[in-house]
Amino acid sequence: MGLLIDSTLLIHAERHGLTPERLVAEIVDRLGDVELAISAMSAGELFHGCWRAGTPARRARREEFVETLLSALPVVDIQLPVMRIFGEIDARLRAGGKRLPTSDLLIACTALSRGDKIVTGNARHFRRVPGLTVHEWT
Repeated sequence: MGLLIDSTLLIHAERHGLTPERLVAEIVDRLGDVELAISAMSAGELFHGCWRAGTPARRARREEFVETLLSALPVVDIQLPVMRIFGEIDARLRAGGKRLPTSDLLIACTALSRGDKIVTGNARHFRRVPGLTVHEWT
């Protein structure tokens, strides 16, 4: 059982000049020495942010941050077991009128498939997912 880092923390770190190594150190300081990883969905969100950068220089900085991060943390693929969980939870949430953005739900289901907890700056979405332990980063 480990800890999946949500995109919100990674984006916050990049915007505030934290290196991936410093972010990892801060997470370990606060939450203990646990296995850290990110979902492939989070990697996709980070790449999306690179392409939305307003200038070539900003995109280059973001790309450098993302590549450094990806070399420092394992990326968990989204495979069939994740999608089985996704299908069930998405159907239940929608039936209850509590739909979540697909990206957040895929990240949550990746954590659930591994028995991981999640650390995020957006606990509001993730707390709607049954069975998911959420650490809010403030």
